[in-house]
Amino acid sequence: MGPRPIIYRPPCPGTQVTGRHYMKKSFRAVSIVAAVAMITTGLVATSAVTNAATVLTISTDLPLQGSSFDSNDSTNKAIALYLKQVGYKAGKYTVKLKIYDDATAAKGGWDDAKCAANAQAHVANKTEVAVMGTYNSGCAKIIVPILNQAPGGAMTMISDANTNPGLTKSWNPGEPDVYYPTGVRNYARVCTTDDVQGAAAAQFAKSIGIKSVYVLNDTQTYGQGVAQAFTTEAKKQGLNVLSSGAYGEGWDAKQTDFTALFTKIKALNPDMLYIGGIFDNGGAQLVKDKFKVLGNNTAVKMMAPDGFTGYPDFNSMPEADGAYLSFAGLSTELLLKNAPTGAGAKFVKAYKATYKKDPIGSYPIYGVAAVQVILAAIAKSNGTRKGVTNAIFSGSGITIPAAQSVLGKALTISTLSGDTLAKDVTIEIVKGGQETTLKAQTVK
Repeated sequence: MGPRPIIYRPPCPGTQVTGRHYMKKSFRAVSIVAAVAMITTGLVATSAVTNAATVLTISTDLPLQGSSFDSNDSTNKAIALYLKQVGYKAGKYTVKLKIYDDATAAKGGWDDAKCAANAQAHVANKTEVAVMGTYNSGCAKIIVPILNQAPGGAMTMISDANTNPGLTKSWNPGEPDVYYPTGVRNYARVCTTDDVQGAAAAQFAKSIGIKSVYVLNDTQTYGQGVAQAFTTEAKKQGLNVLSSGAYGEGWDAKQTDFTALFTKIKALNPDMLYIGGIFDNGGAQLVKDKFKVLGNNTAVKMMAPDGFTGYPDFNSMPEADGAYLSFAGLSTELLLKNAPTGAGAKFVKAYKATYKKDPIGSYPIYGVAAVQVILAAIAKSNGTRKGVTNAIFSGSGITIPAAQSVLGKALTISTLSGDTLAKDVTIEIVKGGQETTLKAQTVK
């Protein structure tokens, strides 16, 4: 019959459990299985000659169907390559990789029911000690409380891409404690949070002469969070926020025409449109109609957070040319520039040699960074779920030295919150169908 399922209870009445980052073609999800099958097979073969007690499973939990497929496919490939480079070892333990897909074709992206099912599967896999994921903050809010109650101790999850502040710090009512029912922290991340990202975007807008802005959000956890942070800081910077409410105005992802919305906005004559949300949620139509009604990104500037980064479909749109983006970390371009001979630069070179192309977006490198933390914690632990979690959240915690870190700088996880101590944000611009780094934005 298997282990008794752990029940997930929603955080609090009225709280949305939806989050970041559709489906180009559903069959593409199959490619990730093929992409890592050879390496996964190698892992199993490697572990077969090892004492079973020393073989541990780590996993990834990412949406492998939808427009974010490209970036997440790159993340899984990068992690598989990194594990091969380190000989599938973490201290005295051998590790093997298991890949989970938290998306469905019906949703065209991450699915709340699939996230809950994956959480139960993680818990039921007795050799599994840590999860790298999720990509979407809303999915994490479903999985983390279940892992927190895992048999044998709270199970570690470390995200490369979750940016909603409420997972680790006070944000919405009940957060973050509602995600840790046992009272033990088991969730960490290697990217910064939306209170930092939103503030950085607003400060950048101010720096380029923006005086008025209209804010939109996709009504999901991630979109509302980053829109709220942008709105709050924009007002502090003296910008005229023309939208109402803490999150700005919500758009319906299922809507097929936003002409009326932008006709209303046009009458207010904003200098900038800030889109808090993810490209999956009707982003293509939204951007097309913005261009049709408000004009190009010189006439009325457009800015979006990392929910729009790593999407070739967005970058290739003529209407996206000149759009500003923010990324909750250092872009791969900056990582290579800051440490051209470092571990990150060497890894990107090895990735290209292996897969014959660069990783899509910047999150794949952050996925490897998250795995570096997981492996360090395993090496420091007694090989149990509880031991791995304790290695991160007690004592001296985990720091990946600059010389080893694929991020080109030391990576330290707070033993109190699980957040990275770095507050890096990158500002990008879309030019010629590509994301191009403008600058690293230091939050004032």
